Amino acid sequence: MNIKLSNKKPIYGIIIFGITYFISYYNFKLRNLEITKSDNLLSIYSHYPKNIICDKYGTKSKALLSSRYKDLNQLQTIIKIKYAKDYTNLDSNSLRKSSVTLYYNSNNEIIIRKMDSGVSQNELIQLQKANYFEKATFAINNLSIIRQRKDLEKVYILARRKIEIFGPGDVAFYDLALSSFLNISTPNLAYINPRDSSEKGYINTFNHITAQALITYFFSENLADLIGDLHERNNMPEITSGRFTKNQLNDTLNSPEDNYIDIINNEIGQKIGLMLKNKYKINANSKCSAIMLTTLLNNIQSYYMWALEIGLEPFRPSDEIVNKFANKINTILYESNNIKIK
Repeated sequence: MNIKLSNKKPIYGIIIFGITYFISYYNFKLRNLEITKSDNLLSIYSHYPKNIICDKYGTKSKALLSSRYKDLNQLQTIIKIKYAKDYTNLDSNSLRKSSVTLYYNSNNEIIIRKMDSGVSQNELIQLQKANYFEKATFAINNLSIIRQRKDLEKVYILARRKIEIFGPGDVAFYDLALSSFLNISTPNLAYINPRDSSEKGYINTFNHITAQALITYFFSENLADLIGDLHERNNMPEITSGRFTKNQLNDTLNSPEDNYIDIINNEIGQKIGLMLKNKYKINANSKCSAIMLTTLLNNIQSYYMWALEIGLEPFRPSDEIVNKFANKINTILYESNNIKIK
């Protein structure tokens, strides 16, 4: 039998090939679009944008790393620290009403942050064990804290790994910061200063800015401000008076400069949170999907790439930590009445 080969193009083969190619390309695009549905393209790429003045993040100020300052004197070349008065020789009663104001000028944007002495985080926690009279006295003297008590309890859960509530593998703000740290893709740029890889380097900065941005976004700037104050006063009450001991000044784990940098980074986080709130509007019924949280985190990381001049791999909605934290936020926001805080 003689078989005559056709000179016609194998049209069906071309069609099949075309369909296969389209499906493969579509899946590739979906994988990349999964990263974020925002218009912030910088969050898709692992390289950092050029070092130019940029205010699309809600702030032009550059984040600070504690690891780059050896002592308080060096920090004061960057941040102006002004106390309400000279507390050096005043008695302890005067210190109860001490106050400090920080001035940070970065890219011609001046951040001014005042902090007064007052209640600390641990005092608030210990109040649960106080008697009725002590609780009533506290309420009279701290009406602002009492008004925000419910939201404070919610954020407290988000800031802690609560295995007894959410089970093994629960995540907190710190875990998001640690994930960003692990996302660093340009070690040759990120670790020119080896100390930046320590807890007082990127991790601490990421922790403060990311947490403050998310608290501002899901709750309010006022609540983020209050939580920042409670935390810093707990770490070192002397930051409002400047009466530091020699041991405090030489402490490599919790020094005055660490706390002042935290205060500035908190302000930067709040500015980013306000930008995100305006850009991705939410209402009382908005659920935090994995895609939403991914978008928020990648916007924050985009700021880190610009401010710190490093590269970061993006978060994805399929990341385990993204899904766990998104579910935790939804539980806290919409099912908190069923949670007993310990």
